[in-house]
Amino acid sequence: MCGIAGILAYAPGAPNVDAEELLRIRERMVARGPDGAGLWLSDDQRVALAHRRLSIIELSAAGAQPMLDPETGNQIVFNGEIYNHARLREELQREGVVVRSHSDTEVLLKLYARHGAAMLGRLRGMFAFAIWDASRRSLFMARDAFGIKPLYVADDGRSLRFASQVKALLAGQVDTRPEPAGHAGFLLWGSVPEPYTLYRGIRALPPGHWLQVVDGRVGEPICFDSPRQALRDVGQATGADVNEALQRIAAAVDDSVAAHMVADVEVGVFLSAGLDSTMLAAAAAHRGTLQTLTLGFEEYAGGPFDEAALAADVAGTLKTRHQLHRIAAADFAADREALLDAMDQPSIDGINTWFVAKAAARQGLKVVLSGIGGDELFGSYPSFAQVPRLAHHLRGFASVPRLGQAMRLGLAPFARLLPSPKYAGLAEYGGTLGGAYLLRRSLHMPWELASVMDRDMAAEGLRALDTQHRLADSIDGLRSPRLAVSALEMQWYMRNQLLRDADWAGMAHSLEIRVPFVDTTLLRGLVELPELSAAQEKRTVARAVAPELPEAVLNRPKTGFAVPIHQWLNPGAAMTAGNHRGWARQLYQRFTREPVAA
Repeated sequence: MCGIAGILAYAPGAPNVDAEELLRIRERMVARGPDGAGLWLSDDQRVALAHRRLSIIELSAAGAQPMLDPETGNQIVFNGEIYNHARLREELQREGVVVRSHSDTEVLLKLYARHGAAMLGRLRGMFAFAIWDASRRSLFMARDAFGIKPLYVADDGRSLRFASQVKALLAGQVDTRPEPAGHAGFLLWGSVPEPYTLYRGIRALPPGHWLQVVDGRVGEPICFDSPRQALRDVGQATGADVNEALQRIAAAVDDSVAAHMVADVEVGVFLSAGLDSTMLAAAAAHRGTLQTLTLGFEEYAGGPFDEAALAADVAGTLKTRHQLHRIAAADFAADREALLDAMDQPSIDGINTWFVAKAAARQGLKVVLSGIGGDELFGSYPSFAQVPRLAHHLRGFASVPRLGQAMRLGLAPFARLLPSPKYAGLAEYGGTLGGAYLLRRSLHMPWELASVMDRDMAAEGLRALDTQHRLADSIDGLRSPRLAVSALEMQWYMRNQLLRDADWAGMAHSLEIRVPFVDTTLLRGLVELPELSAAQEKRTVARAVAPELPEAVLNRPKTGFAVPIHQWLNPGAAMTAGNHRGWARQLYQRFTREPVAA
């Protein structure tokens, strides 16, 4: 896990690369890679690559980056992990390729030399990397299918800059004018939806895409994989096939956990009382002594939101080396400025990950497994029941153009009497799966944005976001509402909030957070279980994966992971949707006021 950056002067009239600028960008990411740093500048000063290293695989200098392939002259900078690198290395060696280290980075270099972009279909892992192709004088960039690892690009028409963080690029020469879609998107969702950022000049490379700059031209991103494509391959089990399907799913989970434990350092597990982390801990504990840790909050101690006791029971059952870390309002107050500085883009979540990552780092861990993705994979969010039900009951409104909008406008004078502004939009949005998902997940509704940000910017941002069409595209071709909601959760909430928060919050403490449930091999091994309700599915899978777990865990109703952020911000305040909005507006003001360039 690392921080990568680079500058390519691709147009004939572009100035040569300023190495000092690239170093400023790189050093904004010191926490991502405290174990080493590297810089490569081409002889003609037209391209440069930079790297900050967190040593996880191949701890020796043989894993340092930027890394040169002496046979081709190619250079690479890479952020992430390739979990099947050992098998790929063996294949290369059988083909006569000389591989000098045990680094997964070198494997990427050699695969690119032999297969070009076709290499991407052979990779299992989380990755964002850039390769300078010396013979073609081209830059090749790629990002994993789920978008676990970030990669941001700034292209001014003459030079292209890239980095692992938005705030790192702000240390360089980039267009920092406000991007309406990024601003509107944050207030709509509580996170900035990709590919947008808050700045016009910075975009995310889309997940599951590769991009090439060659012959003085920046190509269009080309898709090689996506969660939606993987979900199209998911099988379906019925009747007598269910038990066989459960065993197949359990084997796929176990295989993913085994792959994600590949490292030359110790791998720990974030352990809560939920099924996702307990499944991971059980599968990981089968492979030897395991270190686990739980985050607790003083405000919840001994109450219904306190997971400490049940997590300790799980740790005892699995015989892990377990630690509980409790935090309180004073800890949040002490860390608030550092947390906001580390937050790469505004997000209403991620605070829990910040504190548990900090605790893991203090325990000496550099790698942990997280249960992110389990709800999306096994259908255990309330959205899996609510979204299809809403779309089914209101589908008639979707067939009559503008009827829903007219009803919402007619309700406008009575808006203050409604329990939530979303009730006014039921007819307008609720008749499709995408629209119902927007109602379920949005922080504000689109028509509200003009009252919380500049009206013209809101209108321009909403046009660019084209949210309803993009939501529909996210589920195109999927055969069932269950798979459609999985695709929506994976490509919206998980991608733009959960995975991004895990990246910035973990990297702030030089901690690599791995997510075994977010794995294309596992996803393609999933089997849809239509005979099980959303409430039953994960519990049934958990029993198949880890039958040794306590019944108190296996039968525990889903509660979600609660963080007392609202009490910390407003002592004595109740936890309501309005609190979420208030926190979002505080973040928005902070991010729009802070300096946008170094």
